[in-house]
Amino acid sequence: MAISLQAPTNLLPIAGIQIASTGAGIKYQNRDDLVLFELCESSNTAVVLTKNQFCAAPVTVTRENLSICKPKYLLVNSGNANAGLGKKGINDVIQTCKAIASEADCRAEEILPFSTGVIGEPLPVKKITDKVHNLVSNLNENSWLDAADAIMTTDTIAKGYSEQLDLDGSRVSITGIAKGAGMIRPDMATMLAYVATDLNIETSDLQVILQNAVDQSFHSITVDGDTSTNDACTLIASGKSGIKLKELSEQAKEKFITVLNAIFLKLAQAIIRDGEGATKMICIQVEQATNKLMARDIAFTIAHSPLVKTAAFASDPNWGRILAAAGRGSDKALDIGKLSLYINELEVIEDGELSENYNEGGGQNEMQKDEILFRLRLGLGDAEATVWTTDLSYDYVKINAEYRT
Repeated sequence: MAISLQAPTNLLPIAGIQIASTGAGIKYQNRDDLVLFELCESSNTAVVLTKNQFCAAPVTVTRENLSICKPKYLLVNSGNANAGLGKKGINDVIQTCKAIASEADCRAEEILPFSTGVIGEPLPVKKITDKVHNLVSNLNENSWLDAADAIMTTDTIAKGYSEQLDLDGSRVSITGIAKGAGMIRPDMATMLAYVATDLNIETSDLQVILQNAVDQSFHSITVDGDTSTNDACTLIASGKSGIKLKELSEQAKEKFITVLNAIFLKLAQAIIRDGEGATKMICIQVEQATNKLMARDIAFTIAHSPLVKTAAFASDPNWGRILAAAGRGSDKALDIGKLSLYINELEVIEDGELSENYNEGGGQNEMQKDEILFRLRLGLGDAEATVWTTDLSYDYVKINAEYRT
């Protein structure tokens, strides 16, 4: 059950972005599992893709198509990753793009394909191509909620957020959806995420904005330390508001970026809240590090420690596991005499010594909460990093042991 997370009930349409969803029976029955986005002519698109060298066929084709021309459509399927299938996987995804191109009267290279699901199973091409006419015929601006449902795999809840904001007297909208619950330690973004705005943003600026947003959000989450073969994050600017980012005042630009980054962070945190088998959402803050990389390395080492994660699942204030993980988290020297550790607001270690304010009962009370903050102060500098993760439960093992059965 997702931790303090509710499914969206209303997602704002973005002018110039039309969406259709349908059920193709790729893996799941009696639910939508296929989505088509249509982007208006004025749209610009930025994409960040997985760094996993064993990337899926749709990732390869998307990279190639982005280098050829401006995208007009995004095709997304859940239930099958189309990964690990060599030339057949590439040929299969190209067939689905050609089917959309034929129906929509565009080039196959103008379509970006995305897949998520089981690795190593052939893509059921005919099931997808049989639904192409249905998808193209039912495109509309009000299907963001349906798309959020259709892209899910082991997610227990759809993930999406919208915001409207006034910029220099004009209204701009932002809507984003994401899916992901396991195989989450992205080195780019999340498993799949789609965010759109009606602001006019040039492609070069859009790519920078996307990368910065990803670094603060999807690059700072982990469920299990695994980077998917299919990770993809897309940011679309339709331009239909008639407002250009580059013509806004500096204050308005800052406001837009702040709200956009907040949506990315909410989507990333929603993935943690819905982590496979998760019962705890854990925030790890490493402060006063020598540099940002050191802080991130230590934070991620704590986040990936199975001993820390299982202690959190048991509500066990075994703070020694946190310190042990921190001690191997960086090749930079630590000064134990300067180190302090807090569980939520409870001080555990002060300047390398057990705090006089700490007792096991208090520690257990903090560890029993659904949301836990581990705050580590190194006393070495002014760099810091924050990472979000989950505990490791029996259900995580069960979900992943039974995923293909």
